[in-house]
Amino acid sequence: MTNVWCVRANGGQYTELFLHGNYVGIGWSEIKDDLGQIKSRDVLYPIVGLAYPDQKSPIVIGNYVGQIARFLFEIQAGDYVITPAADTEWLHYCKVDTDPSYFYAADDDGCPYRHRRRVEWYKQRLKRGDFSVPFQNTIRSSLTVFAISQRDEFLATIGCSDLISKPAVIEYDPYRVVLEQILTLDPKEFEMLVGELLTALGFEGSEVTGKTGDGGVDATGELNVANLAKVKVFVQAKRYKLGSKINANIVKQLRQSIPNNGQGAFITTADFQKAAADIAVEIGFPRIGLINGRQLVDLLIEHWSDIPQEFQERLGLKPGLVRT
Repeated sequence: MTNVWCVRANGGQYTELFLHGNYVGIGWSEIKDDLGQIKSRDVLYPIVGLAYPDQKSPIVIGNYVGQIARFLFEIQAGDYVITPAADTEWLHYCKVDTDPSYFYAADDDGCPYRHRRRVEWYKQRLKRGDFSVPFQNTIRSSLTVFAISQRDEFLATIGCSDLISKPAVIEYDPYRVVLEQILTLDPKEFEMLVGELLTALGFEGSEVTGKTGDGGVDATGELNVANLAKVKVFVQAKRYKLGSKINANIVKQLRQSIPNNGQGAFITTADFQKAAADIAVEIGFPRIGLINGRQLVDLLIEHWSDIPQEFQERLGLKPGLVRT
């Protein structure tokens, strides 16, 4: 089975070198030996222990060994690898074409990650915000090497649907069912639902501010990240019929209402045109996060227990967002 992995490049610092050299790599630079002849995870423990003699924690050593083993043994020919860019809005991806593809780089090309695997990078890059909320949550992992559990979503996105594990019977589209229920809300109810969702997501002082049909900000909230940072977010919440796509001009209208020290969010039941997605992250302007209909359903599933009961009853859904 074709698997999908993420291999980080130190927050994107070495991504361009990965692309230029047609490789992905990992650090653990204290291990200065070629690991190409290593055939099992067990053999790695003494190697890692000798390389890091001051590290006495078996948990930390186990973490190191686990990621190195994943890189050496579990990534197979035919698998895909994702590496986030320095600009975290974008994801690059490649395919592991040969096996074994591991090599130890003795020459200095500017990247200190000497343990590498040969790959073929695709010219196309992927916008992180186009993926589902669970996929985006997976990408946030702090690990250097990890598997992407939403492999089918990724394979469908890059046009490899023939590699997807298809279920024997598809009874119905759960996203469509939930979105149809959400569209039974009137515009003001929808704005209020979004306000409740902001609170469930951890925003403080979430407030519905918009007037029906005003075309501007419908809700605001302040995201306080453990007192490390505070971000004021200005939200537009709009119901659109299923299958429609929001154009760039509508996103621009929201941008005009966002102060320089704030960020925006556009939450909708529909989707966005590519030009609208580009406008949302245009350099020199406040960033606007785009949440399409499927991502809205993902967020509701994740935070359903935090949504007030009157909304749960109004939507006629139960946990798991199945119709009652």
